[in-house]
Amino acid sequence: MEKLINILKFSEEYLKKYSFSKPRLQAEKVVAYVLKLDRISLYAYFDRDLSEDEKVQIKNFLKEMARNRMDFGKVLEKLENKNVDEITVEKENHKKENLQLLKHSVEYIEKNGIENPKLEAEYIFSHVLKTNRLTLTLDFTRKISEEEKKLIKEMIIKRARDKKPLQYILGEEEFFGYKFKVDERVLIPRPETELLVEQCIVLMSDVKTPFILDIGVGSGAISVTLGKKIPTSKVLGVDISDGALEVANQNKELNNVKNVKFIKSDVFENVSYKEFDMIVSNPPYIPEKEYKILMHEVKKYEPKLALTAEDEGLYFYKLITKKASDYLKNGGVLAFEVGYNQAQKVKNMMEDNEFENIVIVKDYHQIERIVIGKKK
Repeated sequence: MEKLINILKFSEEYLKKYSFSKPRLQAEKVVAYVLKLDRISLYAYFDRDLSEDEKVQIKNFLKEMARNRMDFGKVLEKLENKNVDEITVEKENHKKENLQLLKHSVEYIEKNGIENPKLEAEYIFSHVLKTNRLTLTLDFTRKISEEEKKLIKEMIIKRARDKKPLQYILGEEEFFGYKFKVDERVLIPRPETELLVEQCIVLMSDVKTPFILDIGVGSGAISVTLGKKIPTSKVLGVDISDGALEVANQNKELNNVKNVKFIKSDVFENVSYKEFDMIVSNPPYIPEKEYKILMHEVKKYEPKLALTAEDEGLYFYKLITKKASDYLKNGGVLAFEVGYNQAQKVKNMMEDNEFENIVIVKDYHQIERIVIGKKK
């Protein structure tokens, strides 16, 4: 795959070699036309990968321009005047073929018992074709290359037959409006965790430079989002998993945050700073007996280490709550995401460890999901 920015540079240099006036403008027009993008917003997609079919189209236009010493507008006018009927028929044929391919994909996913088969298929198609899912069928007038068809087929099979989570197939998930890389080394970020982050942002809004500790970072979704949303903060994220830390650091780079640092630590083991304004954690909390009845795709693909905990799922809450006061300022905040039946137990733990002003926040399904308390 070739990045859009590299194709633009190549096209500009190519036209410059043939002494075109305003070669960059001409190059932008060619690339924008082939990719069906607005020229003004072209650079917003600078890291987009181009398919082989798109690269061939761009190179053919460049050759035609050089051969006839015509700018792009003249070449396009000539092409459209000559082939307008042929192009219309060709586009209609492509659209029919592509809609049929989408239809068969949806049927295959549905036959294999996956919920929302149309939505899942559309995400896979839009990912491969590098287009917005909401405008997917508008791009169906172009030919889907054999390479793209092969990739779509592979992804559809992984989702339908192998029950691999869509996020792992696409290699990404959105969290709080930001894009995060995910693979089988980390849990897929959940919408419920966005609620935890919302609470943390509100609680730190009056702190000039909040120091925040995130225990069990996984993909880095909590740490990175807090770093983005509270730019004056300093966020330290810890995890015991080397794989998770690697993914978290990739997401730190992807989202361009400078105020977040990740280190390997078994909870507080390697944390030396002891004046945090907040400790936040979404630790493993599923009891072993409940893990056995989880959905197949969760058990097969998501890391068990990040899901389960001993002592009826309460192990990490007890450990963190017991030691948190040693690492928090007076009045510092401890915030947890908890399992569906754990909120009251975690609240009791906080009370036993002299936390005060403890509140429980329900999620979108009215399940007690967040527990927050302050160090006396």
